[in-house]
Amino acid sequence: MRMRALRGLAVLLFVLAVPLGAQEQGPRVNWVPGPAKVDLGKVAQLDLAEGYVFLDAKDARTLLEAAGNTPDGSEVGLVSAAAEDQNWFVIFDYSEVGYVSDSEKDKIDADALLKGIKEGTEESNAVRKEKGIPGLHVVGWQQRPSYDSATHNLTWAILAKDDTGDRVVNFNVRILGRRGYMSATLVDDPSKIAAARPHLDRILADFSYKSGNRYAEFRSGDKVAEYGLVALMAGGAGAAAAKTGLFAALGKMLAKGGKAVVLLVAGAIAGLRKLVKSVFGNDTRAA
Repeated sequence: MRMRALRGLAVLLFVLAVPLGAQEQGPRVNWVPGPAKVDLGKVAQLDLAEGYVFLDAKDARTLLEAAGNTPDGSEVGLVSAAAEDQNWFVIFDYSEVGYVSDSEKDKIDADALLKGIKEGTEESNAVRKEKGIPGLHVVGWQQRPSYDSATHNLTWAILAKDDTGDRVVNFNVRILGRRGYMSATLVDDPSKIAAARPHLDRILADFSYKSGNRYAEFRSGDKVAEYGLVALMAGGAGAAAAKTGLFAALGKMLAKGGKAVVLLVAGAIAGLRKLVKSVFGNDTRAA
C-alpha cells in the first residue's frame, strides 16, 4: 500500500503548507487499512471500509505531535483515504463530560450563535497578533447548524478567512453518547470540502458506540453535562475549543506533485520535515 502524508490539524492558528521530499527520519506510525474493525478508545468503534486507512489513538497523537500539535489526550483515532490523490482526513476526539441533553434542539438560534462566534474570534485575534499569526475573520456558515434526533448528531461548519485572504473551514460533527460526546472533524481544502463530505458520511455510518455507551442507554443517576447543544457548538464550555477550535485552517495546496503536510505554528518547519520522511516510510498492519 502506498503511504500518504496528511495535512495537520489547525487549532485556531495560521498554517503553512510544506512540500514533501525531506530526508530526515521522524516518528513512525502504523496505518490500519480497511476493511477492518477498529476501536475509537474504549467507548466506540468503526467498521472501517476498504479504501480508508486508520491510526489508533497513540499513533494519531504521534502524528499530530510531529506536525506541531499538543495533543490533550482526548484523541481516539484518525481516518483518511488510502488513495494518494485525496488529502482530507477526519480526526476523532472523545470528551467524557457527561450526558449532553438535546432539549435545546429546537432552540438553536443560528444567527445569534454566529454573532457570538464572530465576536469571540475577533477578540482572540489579539493573541494571534502577539504570536505573529494572521488573524481569522468569520465569513458565515459553511453549513448552518442542524441536529439529527435519530442519530443524535450535531453538525455545523463555519467559513472564515485569514488576514492574507485565504479561506479556512472546519466541518464539525458531535455524536452524543451516554457519558459524553465524540467529535469528528473533517479537514480539507475549503474548495474540496463538498467532495469530501460523502466520505465523512460513509465513515460516520460505520460508527457505533459500544454497548453501555449509547445515548439511548442513559439512566437516572448518570453524570449530566453542565451545558447543552448551543454551548457544545461554542466549544463545550471551552473543552472542545481547546483542541479543534472553531476552524480547521488549511494552508495553500501544492500546485503540483501530490501531497502537502500542514503545520500549525510558523517556524516549526524542521519538525515537519521529519514527519514527511516517517509517513512515507511507515508500515501498515492488519487489524
